[in-house]
Amino acid sequence: MLLEMKNISKFFGPVKALSGVDFSVQRASIHGLLGENGAGKSTLMNILSGTIPLSEGDIYFQDEKIDEMTTNKSKKLGIRFIHQELNLINDLKVYENLFLSEEIKNKFGFLDKKAMIEKSREIIKKLKMTINPEEIVEYLDMPQKQMIEIAKALLFDSKLIIMDEPTTALTNKEIDSLFDIMRFLKEEGVSIIYISHKMPELFSICDDYTVLRDGRFIQTGKFSDINEKMATELLVGRKLVEDELEAGEIPDIPLLKVNNFSGKTFKNISFDVKKGEIIAITGLYGDGRAEFAEALFGAYPLDEGEMYLNDKKVNMSSIKNVIASGISLVPRNRKEKGIIKDLSIQDNLSIAFFKNMHKKLFINKNEETERYNKNKELINIKADNPSDLITSLSGGNQQKVIISRWLELDSDVYILDNPTQGIDVGAKFEIYKIMHNLAAAGKSVVVFSSEFPEIWKTSHRCIVMYKGNINTILDRENLTEENIMYYATGSNLEVKND
Repeated sequence: MLLEMKNISKFFGPVKALSGVDFSVQRASIHGLLGENGAGKSTLMNILSGTIPLSEGDIYFQDEKIDEMTTNKSKKLGIRFIHQELNLINDLKVYENLFLSEEIKNKFGFLDKKAMIEKSREIIKKLKMTINPEEIVEYLDMPQKQMIEIAKALLFDSKLIIMDEPTTALTNKEIDSLFDIMRFLKEEGVSIIYISHKMPELFSICDDYTVLRDGRFIQTGKFSDINEKMATELLVGRKLVEDELEAGEIPDIPLLKVNNFSGKTFKNISFDVKKGEIIAITGLYGDGRAEFAEALFGAYPLDEGEMYLNDKKVNMSSIKNVIASGISLVPRNRKEKGIIKDLSIQDNLSIAFFKNMHKKLFINKNEETERYNKNKELINIKADNPSDLITSLSGGNQQKVIISRWLELDSDVYILDNPTQGIDVGAKFEIYKIMHNLAAAGKSVVVFSSEFPEIWKTSHRCIVMYKGNINTILDRENLTEENIMYYATGSNLEVKND
């Protein structure tokens, strides 16, 4: 056994984040760590990496008891943590990020720039990337930044690598490359702890699993002995009844009309969304969707285009004007564009309401608390104290707070840009239900997503983009994964050009 964590408990004041958890990893294996947001996965891994101390329990690594795990000791043991939230410094070069705090020095004690660049080049080649080690990180796209984080773990003599949602920003091709690397590392004797909410990935790459729920150990075993349905039920502790989308007739009443939207990465985009309709927008990475989502909210400059809500032209000159017209956006990147790190959970939830809806001179704290409790129950936010900083919550619960923030405004149109990214299956179910309820109430929902199961469970129609343009709009009857890929890759256009 490479790693054994026995009877691990962690207290944050009166809050018990972990309670008597057992966790072990075999040598040369890939171990899936499963659990909903807030289940204790991050806390357990932070204890293992030495970021936070344990309160009770013992850690054994390579049959040696570790009396006090620290970040330096963890690194010396060969344990590396690839975090979900990227920790790169944009102003530094690629090789400088790779060797940050672990720089190579020559015999005179000076930095050996040449050696670091050469080693960086070797690991980049190993990962099948075409990145210049001397490139400034700021100019890399998100998948490249994610692969740089992975490269940092591979540079050194790692015996155990922790990967927390490593495929979030990767394309299917890049995921396949990552899995090839993981299999190679396994053959070389390296073990990997793989944390993901994507069941197909877990079943594809992992040997063993451990399930945590509410800070407690639930079950461990081999993936070959369970299926996705069984794994899901272990995660949530209950059977999930599929909340089927009502795919019946929708009144032919356009609520939102988008005419000829054009910007730097998208061109001539026109469509409408009916009252009570959920429309998905999908495609491949780099197709202009991210910028287009922001453009709908007035946060990305347009070269031309108009938008109408209830036949009234929307003033696109500012985000404030768009919000006032009745449009809300749940952004893609919650860390950079969603949460306000210095504010509490309650303040993060209430800020849109007070900025845009509150007309009184003073804030009624009782009223604010009442609204917070209502939203907390509605979307099942797992939080102990509303006055705690938003950063004290897991990523999934932060996302729930952001969604609740915009639900407060009772908008006519909700734009959701990858709303379930990095969120567990139970929370996804809750968010899908909210989307269905919004549609049932006559609201329009525009959801940007790259996951077909999500598109199928939520949307009446699906816009498929290709190179910044709308390639097709699929109705419910023709909404299949094969059709989406056909149009997302531009196969229909290539056939015509031939």
